[in-house]
Amino acid sequence: MRVPRDGSGAILTLPVTAPLEQGRDFAESRAGWLRQAALRVPERQTARPGAQIPVEGRALTITPAEVRQVQVQGEALLVPQGRPTGVVLATWLRQVALARLRPACDGFAASLGRPYRAIALRDTRSRWGSCTHDGRLMFSWRLAMAPAPVLTYVAAHEVAHLAHMDHSPRFWAQVQDLMPDHAPHRAWLRAHGGDLMLWQFRD
Repeated sequence: MRVPRDGSGAILTLPVTAPLEQGRDFAESRAGWLRQAALRVPERQTARPGAQIPVEGRALTITPAEVRQVQVQGEALLVPQGRPTGVVLATWLRQVALARLRPACDGFAASLGRPYRAIALRDTRSRWGSCTHDGRLMFSWRLAMAPAPVLTYVAAHEVAHLAHMDHSPRFWAQVQDLMPDHAPHRAWLRAHGGDLMLWQFRD
């Protein structure tokens, strides 16, 4: 049983053979723990005018303006007036993520000597990236909100899976070879990644 940091509610995982009643009894027996865990989850944030949202690790203030597309101007994140702020920002963050991930993956794949087949972006809740056996890379577009080196680390991590489809010592040695200074960026994601999941982009 776990309580995700994205505020989506407690999750109870049962073995296939376990009866639902047993799971319900277990959850009820842990009611006190569930209440305490829920209190520790930060409140969700909504991408609306006036909110400060992280973009590549910088807190920018969402500001409606007479612009045709999203722009960063100093500490302001200008969004077109009269359009749904959250939807517009989510689309723009996807563009930012792809613009950063593609060259990072290209460089790491070239160093590795193994090309990837495609890059896809999704709004995942349980992982920041994945790599399929046929070389397709998937990333969370919310990485655009993290500091740039964190996004680069995730790119290195997934590209390393092109050589090792596991998390064996050989895999981590490959990540180290691709990005020798990855450790603090991996630690940042573990410590702060949940905060990025709290953002909602629909009113």
